[in-house]
Amino acid sequence: MQKMKSIFMLVLWLNSGNILAQVGQQRVDTEDAASLDAQRERHAQQFLLKFTEKLIVSAADAMPADKYGFAPTDGEFKGVRTFGQMVKHLSATNHILAAAALGEEPPADAGDEIGPETVRTKAEILNYLNGSFEHLSKATEAIGQKNTPVKSSPISPLKSAEVTRLALVVESFVHAYDHYGQMVEYLRMNGVVPPASRP
Repeated sequence: MQKMKSIFMLVLWLNSGNILAQVGQQRVDTEDAASLDAQRERHAQQFLLKFTEKLIVSAADAMPADKYGFAPTDGEFKGVRTFGQMVKHLSATNHILAAAALGEEPPADAGDEIGPETVRTKAEILNYLNGSFEHLSKATEAIGQKNTPVKSSPISPLKSAEVTRLALVVESFVHAYDHYGQMVEYLRMNGVVPPASRP
């Protein structure tokens, strides 16, 4: 009986190494899967960022420089932004959300989503817009990084306990597409076919 008990204990001891190894392997597999998910999320967001950037920058570039001060007046358009102000606002918001996603303070010149007062011409606004997408690209690259902090943003509807880097990047896309729709309207009101709608 004692011999049987010893054999049972030996088998149990030998199997415990197997069980621990399997548990350890499951933990590694789970960590690999989480890492893979973060990589897939980052890759998908990078693709969407490039697509969004191309769409918006081409629309901003399509508007003639002398029409950057255009704002519709017929109908219910009292107090709306000009085309140039809208592109600056979109850019400033990109900068603010990218800064939060990277754990940075919002850029001082972004203002209250208005953008720098010194940025006025079409060339300056396009440069500011391109810079905002570069900033978002850095935030997108950081998706999945645990050593890069994330901050909440006063312009985001997300509460500080809900904010994630991925959510802030997605929020910037939602905001950008809202203004892209307005940009398309402004372009068409000025007889310009948006680049994305051209054959």
